[in-house]
Amino acid sequence: MTSIAKPPVRHRALPTNSLGLTKRDYEGAMSTLCAGCGHDSVTAAIVQACHELEIPPHMLAKMSGIGCSSKTTAYFARQAHGFNSVHGRMPSVATGAHAANRQLLCLGISGDGDSLSIGLGQLCHAIGRNVRMTYVLENNGVYGLTKGQFSASADVGSTSKKGQKNVQPPIDPVLVALTLGATFVARSFSGDKRQLVPIVHDGFALVDVISPCVSFNDHEGSTKSYRYTREHATDVTEIDLVPLQREISAHGEAGAVLAVPMHDGTVVRFRAVDEHYDPTDRDAAYAHVRALRERGEIATGLLYAAPGGGATPSLHETHGTVEAPLAGLPHDALCPGRSALDAFMDELR
Repeated sequence: MTSIAKPPVRHRALPTNSLGLTKRDYEGAMSTLCAGCGHDSVTAAIVQACHELEIPPHMLAKMSGIGCSSKTTAYFARQAHGFNSVHGRMPSVATGAHAANRQLLCLGISGDGDSLSIGLGQLCHAIGRNVRMTYVLENNGVYGLTKGQFSASADVGSTSKKGQKNVQPPIDPVLVALTLGATFVARSFSGDKRQLVPIVHDGFALVDVISPCVSFNDHEGSTKSYRYTREHATDVTEIDLVPLQREISAHGEAGAVLAVPMHDGTVVRFRAVDEHYDPTDRDAAYAHVRALRERGEIATGLLYAAPGGGATPSLHETHGTVEAPLAGLPHDALCPGRSALDAFMDELR
């Protein structure tokens, strides 16, 4: 049976872009994430960015892996292409999609667990190949989908919901991207929508988003915490209590510290770059991120953009791929015949 895609729903009371689409046309399914999750704020920023950039939904390829972050792709651009891959493998799937059709705009959504542990090698090679994609890393320091274990980005001394302290030094995705030669690096806070709206860049673009997990901010002494509930209740079935929390929203001024209280009483300090910051100096960007980290602050804003797009060749330049999407090539071009395949096999011997 052939399925026919439904046309976008028109919302005439809302402003439209040049394509005749409103922001509602860039929305997706209803979110099933915890109420107040920072990831939903990221979704709202992506919806706004797609609308303002006037991206045709059918020219967008949204990719994800496994985790709370990877559910995000279901919540925007319902008319777009999409692929939900296995844990840590989003970058290679996005690379394959871009190699097959360079006309598609690739938007990858991942998390700190998905990208900095099992998927770290995949992330590194996507940067090295300079795949033209916007890589949004929703960073909350925990494995939220599997009940709050520390992720590779958890800070030393941070505590779990059971009060255990993390002793493993964190992996900073911004420093990794700068070290490996990424042509565009930015960081933001999910609650700062004016700064967050993702940036589409001709080359690999990493946008690291600090996105709090409301489900694992419970603390010792709370009668609604996981520990208290399990110690004082008789379980008839396996049920978890996720208390309702409000979305955290804040906006910082350039160069100033933005202190954002979390639901458990801890405070996260962000510092946006000021007007004197030079985002074209890779070494200075690396030093800036490290210096603020040592002061207990998180650098946000556009941290690095290679002048002129950088000297790193793109994936297509390196491999000499055809410009036409593979789906549009004739059969004889896709299957050149036995002699061509034999000649290629001889090169591998």
